[in-house]
Parts: sequence; C-alpha cells; structure tokens
Amino acid sequence: MSSDFTTAARVVEFDDAGLETWCDEEHFEVTAERITEYAAATNDPIAAHLEGAVAPPVFAIVPVFEAMMLPVIDVAPMDIFGRVVHGEQDFHFHRAIRPGDRLVSRAKAVGYTSRSNGTTITIRIECRTETGESVNDQYLTAFFRNIDAGKTAGAAAPAHKFDERLRERNPVAVVAQHVDHDQTFRYAPASGDPVPLHLDDQVAKDAGLPGIIAHGLCTMAFASWAVLTELAESDVHRLSRFAVRFTKLVFPGDDLETRIWKAGSADGVTSYAFETVRGDDVVLSDGLAEIAD
Repeated sequence: MSSDFTTAARVVEFDDAGLETWCDEEHFEVTAERITEYAAATNDPIAAHLEGAVAPPVFAIVPVFEAMMLPVIDVAPMDIFGRVVHGEQDFHFHRAIRPGDRLVSRAKAVGYTSRSNGTTITIRIECRTETGESVNDQYLTAFFRNIDAGKTAGAAAPAHKFDERLRERNPVAVVAQHVDHDQTFRYAPASGDPVPLHLDDQVAKDAGLPGIIAHGLCTMAFASWAVLTELAESDVHRLSRFAVRFTKLVFPGDDLETRIWKAGSADGVTSYAFETVRGDDVVLSDGLAEIAD
C-alpha cells in the first residue's frame, strides 16, 4: 500500500453497496522454498521456519496478498488510494500453513469508521484449502489519512486494545531486534509486496520521508518470532491469534525491542499483550497473542 503524507482534509462519500461483497477467489500454492525465503527475510531464528517445514505466522499474508485490498475499491473511490496506509492486522489461525498447501483466499469490506483524522475500512479475509479446510481468518484495517467519510457503517474488526494497567508490572519477556539495511529488498520478493516506498529512496523522499521505510508486516513478523521463541517454545501450531496496530514508521538500520506482558488465561489459552518500540517510539501497539498452553 502507498501513502500520501499531505495534511489536506477531504470529504468523500463511501459506497455502502460495496460492503459485504466477496471479491473473486485467489489461488496460491505453498512451497518450502517460499516459506524459507520469507523466514530468512524476516530474520526469523526458528529452525522449522528456516527449513520450510512450516510457515511462520505472518507468512499468512502472502497467499492473500492479491485479494486483500480488492474490496476497498468497491467502497472507496480510486482517487484517494494515495492516502491509504495499513492501520491494523489481526490473524485468527485455525491451523498452520504447510508446504504443499493449495490455498484459496477471498476478501470483503465489512464496514468503515469515520474519525477526526481519517477513515478506516475493515476488510475480512478468509483463507482455506482447495478442499474447504479453514486455515485462517484475517482482519485488515486500512486507514485513509485526512479523509472524512462523514459517517460509520457496517462492522469493525475485533478489538485487541492494550490494557495500560499491565505496565504496573514488568514484562515477562523483552527481545532486542535489528532491522537490517537490506531488509526491505529481501522482504519485498519474499512477501510479494512491491510498493516502491520500501525500495526506492527517491520515491520515499518525494513522499516526504527521509528514505525508504520498512514493511509494517515485516516488523509484525519480527514481533511474532519474538513471542513464539519466548513463550511458545518456537511452536507456531500453538498460536491461535496474533494482532497489532501499526503506529509509527520503521526504517532500515533501526534497533527495535519487543516487550511482552501476560494478560490472562482461560480455557487452555494464555493471552499476551505486547508492543514493539524504537527507543521511546512505539512502532507496533495494541499487540495481542493467544497461545495454547
């Protein structure tokens, strides 16, 4: 996705008729080589991921990439797409992705919310096998900066707000991470995301940035392996939900830290809240991971 960093507000009418309309299905065949490439592109240290035996959790975005933004066109006019950024991502896992899977994905816009600083559109994405087995459901929140849709319609994504009371105690884990200078050039082909803000320094500067920016989902993938290695014995099969809000831009060369708190436990699942920071800046907020005990 691209973004427009101007501040001019604009009133735009969104089309409610585009809500709850599934896009055409997209097909994707998973290979061990693609899993390995993705794991390496996100500095994932987990052996099963690097060997291509099972996919890292955020790899789930790869099979749905072509479908995930199509429904937005049915709701928002094309001429404001320069203002859209990825606001939130929420994965609900039914099972892990494995090499040899033949996956089918579809997406639909389920609602939008007008706020003082812009409008969000919530996209629901389904991913299943060709035989109909459910693999994961996803909620993507797209944020249109400085666009006023004038109202709220339809449904919002499930909540995953960070409970600030957790800060009264120490995190259960803190993981230091580093964004490599070539990270975006590795992540782009591994993920299938060719947006030039991540690859072309001049394009990024023309958009008002100091230089290319890291993919938000790459930073999310960093947080996922931090959670798995610290709290799930590096076993992706135990992860049932993983959600974040993208708060600030990340740049190649950044040093990050993912901080994780235990939030609660019920029915054999423990919930963890987390955030990823760069110094005093929170770059991933409202993180939630649900892990089977």
